[in-house]
Amino acid sequence: MRTLGGRYELEQRIGIGGMSEVWRAHDLVLDRPVAVKLISPGQDDEATLVERIRDEARSAARLVHPNVASVHDFGTSTLLPGHELPYIVMELAEGETLAAHLRDGPLDWRIAVRVCAEVSAGLAAAHAHGIVHRDVKPANVILTPSGVKVLDFGIATPAGSPDRTPDGIVVGTPAYLAPEQLDRQPATPAADMYAVGVLVYYCLTGRLPYQASSATQLLGARKRRAPEPLPEIEGLAPEVADLCRNCLADDPARRPTSLVAALLLAEAVDARVYVPMLAGTPRPRNAPVSPWTDRAAAEATQAMAVEDRGPTGLAC
Repeated sequence: MRTLGGRYELEQRIGIGGMSEVWRAHDLVLDRPVAVKLISPGQDDEATLVERIRDEARSAARLVHPNVASVHDFGTSTLLPGHELPYIVMELAEGETLAAHLRDGPLDWRIAVRVCAEVSAGLAAAHAHGIVHRDVKPANVILTPSGVKVLDFGIATPAGSPDRTPDGIVVGTPAYLAPEQLDRQPATPAADMYAVGVLVYYCLTGRLPYQASSATQLLGARKRRAPEPLPEIEGLAPEVADLCRNCLADDPARRPTSLVAALLLAEAVDARVYVPMLAGTPRPRNAPVSPWTDRAAAEATQAMAVEDRGPTGLAC
């Protein structure tokens, strides 16, 4: 057992990426399970890394929403001898990732739309606080018996802030990155909405809206041609297909907001989602928050015991 800050006892590694690893841990002070994200050394110096991750954790810690996995704490560790590296303590969401579910193929369209409605609702809460996730993908969405949780706001950033990651590194997963993210433009909520478009497409079809077998081919295909349109799906409302297409627009101004997406997707399956009520925003006709579907909740509790490394990415 290794303990961080005299408080967080690491128990089992549950995920690994290019720039971090996530551990299941036990909070000895509050006697509860938590998730701890350990940040690996990057190309920037350690003082800059600690400052950057602390700022991102502070932003994420402001979010309180039923579809967002909360950030609890921040600290630094010396688990790697000679290095002072940051870690983020987060809510441990119990369930299976959306990526694990999609290994068996596309979801029923009702479940797919409801899951994406709840993802959009969580993003709407973040965007209302001026926070951009930057890495929305199936591996960062977990299905729990009580609903969907969006994970890993630990790399979130204030909207419009310049990219502070070292040169040569793009934060995110290539298939889900908006065109402007590939050009290292300042992050905006519209970038998250491009990822939502890819997510909707993948949940409904079991594949990406681009034909490619590697990250290199994928990036080349994205520069050469537009995303493929959604195939016809029996029973799916045309408004969902329109939303998916608009989310995948190259022009960020053409993409819908997360609030609009959450309400439209929820309406398509008569679901109930919790969205932040902003001035001038009509109140949705459905009451807030409930589990998405009995079937999806049952699926979420099935033990698969598969380590989820997520789609291939330039950085995780």
